[in-house]
Amino acid sequence: MAAPTAVRGAERDERGRGRRRRRRRRGAVPRVRPRRGWVCPVCAGNPRAVSVARGRRGWDAVYKRELQTFQEYGDTGEIWFGEESMTRLIRWMQKHKIPLDASVLDIGTGNGVFLVELAKFGFSDVTGIDYSPSAIQLSQNIIEKEGLSNIKLKVEDFLNPSTKLSGFHICIDKGTFDAISLNPDNAIEKRKQYVESLSRVLKVKGFFLITSCNWTKEELLDEFSEGFELFEELPTPKFSFGGRSGNSVAALVFQKT
Repeated sequence: MAAPTAVRGAERDERGRGRRRRRRRRGAVPRVRPRRGWVCPVCAGNPRAVSVARGRRGWDAVYKRELQTFQEYGDTGEIWFGEESMTRLIRWMQKHKIPLDASVLDIGTGNGVFLVELAKFGFSDVTGIDYSPSAIQLSQNIIEKEGLSNIKLKVEDFLNPSTKLSGFHICIDKGTFDAISLNPDNAIEKRKQYVESLSRVLKVKGFFLITSCNWTKEELLDEFSEGFELFEELPTPKFSFGGRSGNSVAALVFQKT
């Protein structure tokens, strides 16, 4: 005999709670992302969202959990903005015939999965930085498992980069500027530091590829108005709500002037 509706509903609720608990333990990033200055209820209890407010220690705690998950289950963790975001950037680089030996910097590399993709497409001078030592350790583990040896990893705070971090042809950001923007400790000054650091590490006429869920195209143009000019806007997924449509993320290419 079939279980009563109320019982079946309770079972579904419990399964849903179990899935949410497992996602929280893995530190998964929700697919629906917050806009600038607002954290949606979905990610309010998520370790990654909490880590934004906690800064370096919060991120390090997240990547320690992800490192343990990778070591136990081989799960590399979340790809920020999904696999399509990596494909979008690599296609742009191929379209514009970026040399395979061009120096590429992944700012806030996290688990390093994008570095792996770049190396698999033939890019031979790629570097990933993160200010979380656990993130760099996770990246190293994933890269070693892939059998790759031509990827450089460094523990670096991009707001205070070392003098050795310079001369890059391409700089890529998928979510790091967003995280800095949501930091409650003097975010305006930190954004200015970010732009200054970018100007130091990127070559003149070099390209900066940024994907953001917290900033619109117009806002990003304003943030990077000094020393950079818009080169191209990349197509991103659209959504409709209340009879209006928009983009779920902004993806822009700037060139250093």
